[in-house]
Formats: sequence, C-alpha cells, structure tokens
Amino acid sequence: MARMTGGQALIKSLYREGVRTIFGMPGVQLYHAMDAIYEEPGIRFITVRHEQAAAYMAFGYSKAGGDGIGTALVVPGPGLLNATAGVGTAYSASTPTLLVSGQSYTHEIGKDTGALHEVNDQLDVVRPITKWAARMTSVGEVPDTVHEAFRMLKTGRQRPVEIEIAWDTLEDVEDVELHEPAIYEPLVPEDSEVERVVEMLSQAERPLIWAGWGVALSDAGEALAQVAEHMQAPVMTSAEGKGAVPYDHPLSLGTPGWRFGPPELAALVGEADLVLAVGTRLGRTNLTGEHNIVHIDVDAEEIGRIFPQAVGVHGDARVTLERLYGRLLEAVPQRESRVEEIAAIKRKRANPATFVQPQGGFVEAIQNVMPNDGIIVEGVTQIGYASRELYTSQQMRTYITSSYFGNLGYAYPTALGAKVAKPDVPVLAISGDGGFMYNSQELATAVKYGINAVAVVFNDNAYGNVYRDQINKFDGRAIGSQLHNPDFMKLADAYGARGVRVHEPEELETALREALDANAPGLIEVPVGMMPDPFV
Repeated sequence: MARMTGGQALIKSLYREGVRTIFGMPGVQLYHAMDAIYEEPGIRFITVRHEQAAAYMAFGYSKAGGDGIGTALVVPGPGLLNATAGVGTAYSASTPTLLVSGQSYTHEIGKDTGALHEVNDQLDVVRPITKWAARMTSVGEVPDTVHEAFRMLKTGRQRPVEIEIAWDTLEDVEDVELHEPAIYEPLVPEDSEVERVVEMLSQAERPLIWAGWGVALSDAGEALAQVAEHMQAPVMTSAEGKGAVPYDHPLSLGTPGWRFGPPELAALVGEADLVLAVGTRLGRTNLTGEHNIVHIDVDAEEIGRIFPQAVGVHGDARVTLERLYGRLLEAVPQRESRVEEIAAIKRKRANPATFVQPQGGFVEAIQNVMPNDGIIVEGVTQIGYASRELYTSQQMRTYITSSYFGNLGYAYPTALGAKVAKPDVPVLAISGDGGFMYNSQELATAVKYGINAVAVVFNDNAYGNVYRDQINKFDGRAIGSQLHNPDFMKLADAYGARGVRVHEPEELETALREALDANAPGLIEVPVGMMPDPFV
C-alpha cells in the first residue's frame, strides 16, 4: 500500500501496464493527472492541437505496433466528443486503443446542472464505439479499473476502451495498492474444431485463404504461410490484412480488386471448394452463400455474421493455425504445387501501369520509394483508393486504413502516431486537400516533437470524389464540394515543416525520396485536376 493522489494512481497504473506515450491536451479537470505525468519520466506526453488528433495518433501508434497500447488523454464533454472519431476508427479497425477522459466532480455527475464540460451521461456516448467503458469515482477504484481496461484491450477481439475519472478523484489522496501487469494466454480453440477443419481441408482440391488484420494482431503470419504452403492454397487479404503473407510469396495474390482483376482471378475464387478465412469479417470478398467457408476468429460473434454457412473455429489466429498445421502434416499429404497458376494470375492482375491514370502512376511512384518496412496510411482520397488495390506489402502493420469508417481527416494524425511508434521507419500519409485540412494544424505537433512523417496532399481544390460525381451524375450541378485552400507551401513554411510542390509521378518519386531522407516533418503538395472514375 502507498499513499497517493488519484492522478498518481492513474499514471503509475498506466506505466505498469506498459504505457510509454500519451497523446492529449491538458485541461482543468486533468491537472492532477498531468502533474503525475510530470513526475513519471518513463511516460512521454505529446500535446496535440485537437483532441481528434490525439485519438487518431493513439490509433496509429497501436496500429504500427508501438510499445504498449496507444493512449489518449482528454477533458470530458467537448474533449471526449472531439476524440470519438478516432475512437470509432479504432473500433471499426479492431485496434486496441485507450481513451482516458476526465469527468465532472463526483457530486455533479448525472445531475445535468450545467457543470463545466458536462455531458449527461458521457459513458452512453462511447459505449457504441468501445469494447468496454468504465468510470472511477474513488481513488481505490483506479488500480482495478485500469487493470481491467488492459485485460479488455489484450484479450479477445482487440478494440478500444474508454475509462474516465472524476475531477475530485484525481485530487483525492488514499492508500492504494497498484497491480502488476498480467500475462494473458491466447485463446486456444477446441480440438474438435481443429479436427473438423483438418477433415474439410483433406477433402478440398482447390482451397483458398482469405486473411485479415487479425493475422497481424496475433502475429500469425508465419503459421499462415505454413498452412498455405502445405495446402498450396492461394492467399488473398483484405486491405487491413496486407502483408499477412508477403506479396512476393509465390502463393500471395495480395488485395484483389474485383472490378479490375483478370477473369482468372474471379474464376479462382468461384472455383474454390473451401475458403479458410482467418481474422477477418469477410467483407468485400466476392464470396457467395454457396462457398464452403471455415472461419477462424477470436470473436465468436463475428463467425457467421456475413456468411451464415461458415464453420467456425473460435480461437487466436496464431495458436489455431499452428495447431492446424501440425495436424495437417500428420493427416494430409503435401499438395501439388499451384505456384505457376498463381503466378499467371498475378501477372494479369491490375498494376499501376495498366490502372486508370494518373492514379496508377502516383501509386507506382510511392511504391518505388517506400521500403518493405515503410508504413503507408491510406487516406480517403483517389490515390488512397487506388493504393488499396495496387500497393503491395511485404510485412504486416505497414499499411493502415480506417476500415469501414472511411473517414476524412484521419490519415495525417494517424501517420504521426505511427511515426512515434516506429521513429526509425519511413511513414507516409496519402491525403487529399479536403481531408488534410481537418488536421493540418498537427504540422505544429510534428515540428514541436520532431515527428518526421511525410504527408503527400493531392490537391484538386475540392472534395474531389463528391465534385466529380455531382458533375457526372447531376448534369454538372455541383454544390458544396469546391474548396478554397491555403498556399500549402506557405503553410508548411509557417509551421517550420519542409514543403515541396510537384506535379508529375516522376517528380513525386524524387521529392518523396528526398523528403524521407531529410528525416523532417514533410508536406508534399501535388496539384491535380479532376481524376477519372476508375469504377465506371
């Protein structure tokens, strides 16, 4: 037992659970938490210019695989509400992220009396976008609540958690006992479920593997490749699952683009007599209700959600695949090679040179520069959409999307969080001008803390997708979609960042290479016109 404030109990508990970086903004309800951070040299606090960015940076930090869980600290009410876009992104992208929020004084909570920053009831705001949320109103509750938060973050399906602490609880002093961090064992599947899959694979002649983000979360890439090689099963991934098996692997088909892929790609999926889905919700797969599907997932509720016919295996992806591989070696002979078949399809799949231009050329320029461990954040913009299909990944955790949230504004602050997590790795945000302006103020954060990520902003002075659709689908009646932007070079200079303007893919390749070598916060503007719609 030790005597301390609630703020000290909170920060010491976070440190014990492995938190080494907190993104956030100080505020009056948080003074005693901020003072406790000041006293804890093992935690770095990064002040942002908007709470939305704090949550996005925590998301990017976790997504890239930083030490501990990406953590954001905000005041209640407007601070928490500003952060919810980032929390919702982490929820949609199944990424463990911790949001710590202040609260009103204990005697004011739930009274709806107009207390400073009051939202009544704040927990109701975050419950739809978190795995678990809890409130602390006494110092004695703090260690248990933080410990439970990390159990939620590290077990089962990994999604964001919110904890909030009353203003006076941060100030109060009590004797408390802090917890040591726990080691959580991965979820082991039932032997009967593994045996059933072995039996199904033994009868399959043309199996196919569909891999998602759950492979990265459980570090299951090696085990996945072993199963694929033994069964000679081609591997496709969701955008979130890029790199689950390196694209250069002879069985990898990467992230397929159904509208642009060769007929052989669609035929391969159609002819698959068993689909082994691992760590994915199975969205955008081109599968049908006629496919035989085995679904390995740590979240039992996800199994059968989209394809009710799926045979479920409830377990951690890595543990399940390792056990499955062991049984396959015993029970199923090594299958004949399908490498030439896969290579032939791979040669015909969409690539930057054959894709709609200029999108394909810009993706090719980025691909030419980024190393295998470089991290791309796919913004909600034309080049981002193209990269989802065209950009190939050799490692897990190197391609970040906002999953089904599809939100403008997340790319740049997410890239900053990823760069804090991996300071020695090149990090690039692909953004449009509309999305970049949501959080352009975080250039100040990047410069202040030396967060040397690079943003490439494709500037068409519009919410380009909307503007093009209005022009093409509504007889030119465009409204609300054209923008007035600052001079981005002057903006970069004003913040002390490195700004460069280029126009062609070849210029982008050179500028990007120089920007990454400069190891400084960078902004590359690429003025573009209305881009053709690749989906028509």
